[in-house]
Amino acid sequence: MFGSITTNEIADEWQETFWSIDWSNIGLFLVYVLLIFFCRWLILFWTSKMKKSDRSFFVHMDAILRYILNWVTTYGLLLFIVFYFSDSHWLFRELAAIGNVKVTVFLIVIGILIISLANRMSKVITNYILPAVYERYQLDKGVRYTFDRIFHYGVMVIAFTISLTTVGIDLSALTVFAGIIGVGIGFGLQNIASNFISGIILLFERPIKVGDRVIVDDVLGDVEKISMRATVIKTLDNEHIIVPNSYFLEEKVVNRSYSDPVLRLVIPVGVAYGSDVEKVRELLEQVAKDEQLVSKVVLTKPDPYVNFVGFGSSSLDFELFIWIADPHFAVQIKSNLNFRINKIFSEQDIEIPFPQRDLHIRSIDDSVVKVANRLNES
Repeated sequence: MFGSITTNEIADEWQETFWSIDWSNIGLFLVYVLLIFFCRWLILFWTSKMKKSDRSFFVHMDAILRYILNWVTTYGLLLFIVFYFSDSHWLFRELAAIGNVKVTVFLIVIGILIISLANRMSKVITNYILPAVYERYQLDKGVRYTFDRIFHYGVMVIAFTISLTTVGIDLSALTVFAGIIGVGIGFGLQNIASNFISGIILLFERPIKVGDRVIVDDVLGDVEKISMRATVIKTLDNEHIIVPNSYFLEEKVVNRSYSDPVLRLVIPVGVAYGSDVEKVRELLEQVAKDEQLVSKVVLTKPDPYVNFVGFGSSSLDFELFIWIADPHFAVQIKSNLNFRINKIFSEQDIEIPFPQRDLHIRSIDDSVVKVANRLNES
C-alpha cells in the first residue's frame, strides 16, 4: 500500500499541502470556535448565578443546560468543521488507504460523529427512557443493569458497522485483520478474552447481578458493577474489590441474593448452668417477636425457632433462628437482636457466663523435697 511511495515524495506532498492552506481562513475559524465557547460560558455563568438564588427550577435547569450545551458543543463543532472547510483541499486529502478506500480527514470526522452520537443517544435512552419501562414491569436492579449493558453494546456495534460502511470500507476487507487479532487473543490476550467472555456470560446467565450480596474469599459485599473485564464489589467497610469476571465461573461464590433473597440468621447465646431452659426459650422467642414489630424485613413466616444446641464447657448453648427478607440488613438485625437479648436477660436475671479456669495446688511430700535438694547439691 505504501511500498511504492518514497519518504521524499511524502514530505513534498505534505509541504505542498501546508503552503496551500489558507491560514486566514483557519484563523477566522478559530475565532468562531472561541465565540462558541464564550457563549457557552456566558450561559453557564448565568445559570450558576441563578442557581445560587435557591430556586429549585434553576437548580434542575443548570444540570439540563450543561448536558445540552456539552452535547451541542461537541457535535456542533464537528459539523461546523465539515461545512466550513467543505471546499478545502486538505479536508479530502488522502492520509492512508484501506483497500480501495482513501482515508481522509473528512471520513475520520464522519466516523467519529456517528460513533460518538450513537454513544450519546445510548446513554440518553438508558438513563431517561428505559427506567420508565423498568418501573412499568417492576424489574429488579440486576435485570435493569443487564438490559442496559446489552442495549449499549448492541448500539455501539451497530454504530461501528455503520461508520465503516458509511466511509466506504468493505467489512470483508477486515477479515485478515480480524484473523490476526484472533491469533493475538489466542496467545497473548487469553486472560482478557476469558474475562470478556465471562462478563457476557454473567450478563446473560446471571449467576450474580448488580445489587446481589455475595461472599468472595470470606469477604462480604454487594455487586456494584459488572464491566467487560471485571466485577466491582463494594464491601461493608466501603472498600471496593475488583474481581476478574472469570472468577465467578471458575470458583465457588456464595450469593445470598440468588433466586430467593430470604436469609436465615443464627444468633448464638449461652446461659449459665442451672438456668431455667424453658424460660430462656420464651425470652428468646419474645426477643424475635419484639424485633418483628419494629423491623419490616424480619419475617413472621417461618416462625422464629430456638435451638438447644447442647451442653458446653461453661454454658448451656442455644441458637435463635430468625428469617429476614433482605440479606442487606443481616448485620443490623443481628446487632438489634443481641442488644435485646442482653437487656432482657439482665432484667430476668439470666446469667450469660464466660469461660473460667480453676487452678488447684497440691501439697508436696517432704521426701520429694529432700530428694530434690540432694540432686541440686550434687
